[in-house]
Amino acid sequence: MAALSDQLLVATILAYLAAMIAHATEYAFGHRSVVGRAATRVPQLAAVGGGAPPAPESTPDHPPVPATAGSGGGSAGGGAPAGSGAIPAAQAERWAGHAAVLATVLGALAHLGVLVTRGLAAGRMPWGNMYEFAVAITFVGVVAWLVTLARRPELRHLGLFVALADVLLLGATGMTAYTEAKPLVPALQSAWYLVHVSSIIVASGLLLLGVVPAAMYLIRDGYEAGRRSFPYSLGARVPAAAALERLTFRLHAFAFPLWTFAVAAGAIWAESAWGRYWGWDPKETWAFISWVVYAGYLHARATPYVRRRTAAWIAVIGFATMLFNLYGVNLFFDGLHSYADAD
Repeated sequence: MAALSDQLLVATILAYLAAMIAHATEYAFGHRSVVGRAATRVPQLAAVGGGAPPAPESTPDHPPVPATAGSGGGSAGGGAPAGSGAIPAAQAERWAGHAAVLATVLGALAHLGVLVTRGLAAGRMPWGNMYEFAVAITFVGVVAWLVTLARRPELRHLGLFVALADVLLLGATGMTAYTEAKPLVPALQSAWYLVHVSSIIVASGLLLLGVVPAAMYLIRDGYEAGRRSFPYSLGARVPAAAALERLTFRLHAFAFPLWTFAVAAGAIWAESAWGRYWGWDPKETWAFISWVVYAGYLHARATPYVRRRTAAWIAVIGFATMLFNLYGVNLFFDGLHSYADAD
């Protein structure tokens, strides 16, 4: 089972990588992209008095105007010319998008298999060390993304950045934090193991998903302000800045109470295991830092005179503190929570 879990992790990363490539294909070559517009643009005829004017370029908010019969030979909907045998750009875009979603679903199933087989191999719930914890929170993030996508299909272009985050986190975890499946260390053998760790995994997975629209909001907001340099050019295909900002707030507003409960449950467990609720252990300290930053985000978001960009930056900083808590504290600090057990 342990070997199967390791093999499924590779399959999971490859599936998310395939989803990322399919999303990138949709993003770069769709009929509303720069490449897609250049490929389907009707050239202006040089002959005096002949031909038709060039087809207008589209923007994310203004799709190209379909060519009519006799207006220059373009196909309806901005696709390939009739009789050329080429797949229309809009149809190819849909295929790439559907393939990306299918690859994400297959990756999520393999991802679930990683956790199930790992738990069977270790004879416990599969989140007893840094490696298993990181695999679990990325799984929660992917499931939350698929639920969000089912409710809001127009957000599909965000899947490129969700898949990118999954590939990077799982790859980094497999390279830096992998450990063999084994029983729990004595300090974790408690009923609070299920309560505290499971709640913090769910909250962390939701916050992992929440940082994606937060970062893309910053990019899209700059794009809507007229900036066309990198990375603002990435904002051409993502939803409107206002929609991204609302999604960011909803995910954080849902995850923050779970994070608060997880921190409180950890304090109760600490009193049971070590005879004190709080001892400023590095893991406890950084969990509290993350809590303060996310509380600051929600406060900034609820304050009318605080700009939305400022609030989004606070959300991004909050996730940076969580990443440091996951990787930095486990790998570089000694403390009562040093359960990285990485090879």
